[in-house]
Amino acid sequence: METILFELEGPIGILKFNRPEVLNALNRQVFLELISVSSQIEKEVMPKVLILTGSGDRAFVAGTDIVDMENLSSVEARAFALLARQAIDKIYELDRPVIAAINGFALGGGCEVAMACDIRIASEKAKIGQPETNLAIIP
Repeated sequence: METILFELEGPIGILKFNRPEVLNALNRQVFLELISVSSQIEKEVMPKVLILTGSGDRAFVAGTDIVDMENLSSVEARAFALLARQAIDKIYELDRPVIAAINGFALGGGCEVAMACDIRIASEKAKIGQPETNLAIIP
């Protein structure tokens, strides 16, 4: 995988969104890898708990990668939104505790990923919100 790092530390799984150059922004590849990792975790005994966090020191996930979305047709945009929903639902539906370790920006889609987790722990520098509402876009 290129956009997600996953490792086991005993019974704890650590999943890191790994696109620090764009503040771990979500794109199609991230969603596909998140679905793949979540599907594999569902089949295994380990981890007993999963921690989600972001690579780098500035962001958990700073939202959706707008650059990847700007040229999508309406049909492609709908497919992208459905893929995002499928990936976030996989986190929500995992049969073990999922913890969001919010180490910076958790905006838009990043906020939605954090909300899909069972527990959210935020550092003092965390910024959580849905700025898309300022653009009249419904989260």
